[in-house]
Amino acid sequence: MEKTINPNKLFLASCIAIIATAMTFAIRASLEKEYCELFSLSHEKIGYVLGTAFWGFTLSIIFGGFLCDLIGMKRLIVVAFGGHVLGIALTILATGFWSLFFSTLLIGIANGMVEAVCNPLVSTLYKDDKTTKLNRLHVWFPGGIVIGGLIAFFFKEWNLSKEFQLATILIPTAANGLLFFNEKFPATERVDAGVSFKQMFQACTQPLFLVMLFCMLLTASTEFGTNQWISNFLSSLGVKDILLLVYINLLMAFGRTFAGGFVHRLSPIGMLIFSAVFSAIGLFLFNYVDGYWAFLPATIFAFGICFFWPTMLGFVSENLPKTGALGISLMGGAGMLSVSFVLPFMGMLYDSKTLMHMPKGYTVETLHKIGKNHPDIELLNAAQLDAGIETLQLVAILPVILTVVFVGIYLVKKKRSN
Repeated sequence: MEKTINPNKLFLASCIAIIATAMTFAIRASLEKEYCELFSLSHEKIGYVLGTAFWGFTLSIIFGGFLCDLIGMKRLIVVAFGGHVLGIALTILATGFWSLFFSTLLIGIANGMVEAVCNPLVSTLYKDDKTTKLNRLHVWFPGGIVIGGLIAFFFKEWNLSKEFQLATILIPTAANGLLFFNEKFPATERVDAGVSFKQMFQACTQPLFLVMLFCMLLTASTEFGTNQWISNFLSSLGVKDILLLVYINLLMAFGRTFAGGFVHRLSPIGMLIFSAVFSAIGLFLFNYVDGYWAFLPATIFAFGICFFWPTMLGFVSENLPKTGALGISLMGGAGMLSVSFVLPFMGMLYDSKTLMHMPKGYTVETLHKIGKNHPDIELLNAAQLDAGIETLQLVAILPVILTVVFVGIYLVKKKRSN
């Protein structure tokens, strides 16, 4: 008897796979300072290490779009499972910049494979409600960051080593592997609809798709670039820095859970305009708060970015369905590629702006030698806080550009519908 497709079990497994992916982001973000001190690395170099996760993500998500149709989604999930296990093991054993670089790259490749499979899988399983279901799937990205962030916070409070933090990622990795293992996967939506490879490639050259591809560069940089650095940038605010990251992602998970109602009221393009405006306002407001007041702009920013990623994918899948798995993969790949460049750039800006607020004679390397009892430690904390806020102000330019572009798309669509 032929095995039937179980949409609910496949969706559950996809959600758990997204949790594993997100936990790698959160736990890596919590260890940035520790790796800086342990391996004597500048924030720019740590930015390059963080960026490798996004390069790997980009490579695998773009090629995964082809491979989903060519070799099937299930084989790619096996590759993702192996990549996560090996990447985490090598990160635990890292001894310096290059070993950290390559282990993070491997985890990035595994993360990209998860995205390359789960996005078209959910789009195929729920053809009539793509944007809502993709938002619900991606509830578990901020959800996974909350889980990973809380693990990082409590493990540090309990003085448990970074190795234990990293090892916890293996739990959801094993769970999604077991759930996926014996399940039958559907054919991709492109195959099911009888759209040829040539038609899929042609659909990806349409002007609207190219505009959305450009926008994905900016939405991903706004969301992931900020989320990876914010706990480091604002560590001198007087709040537990990792808890700010947890708070932002908890709100994102809440927003994505109820995204269906927003989709029906605003439409996908309306949600994207809302996201861009709120993201910009939130980032700008960080310049005017201190201490626990930082949670106010964090709230606005969180509700801004929470809809970006899944709604961008949902908009393309609904308005340009012939782009298929390739279209979704190119969108995800473009987003992650932009983050791989913006992370070291933000790290470099942060370092250079910190030096601007410090006495002459300091270099990026000597900043890391300022310990808790150093006479300039208070000065360093103030300099890093100013540098972090100034860097966030520059990032705020990205959602301002997005607001203009999304309003333009809305007006064009409205004109064509009249």
